[in-house]
Amino acid sequence: METENLSCPYCGEPLELLVDDSAGAQRYIEDCAVCCKPIEVEVRRRRSDDGLETTLHRDDE
Repeated sequence: METENLSCPYCGEPLELLVDDSAGAQRYIEDCAVCCKPIEVEVRRRRSDDGLETTLHRDDE
């Protein structure tokens, strides 16, 4: 498991996500703890160094 420090794409509040690095590419919805809006979390492996890349998207994008 890896900890990712990101920001909510709606309200900008900092988020700390625990990402399962053994699960490979993933997409799931997680609600912001502050504004309660649904955030789409996308996790994928970078080809360059095999590290994780986590991006957050608004549900309305």
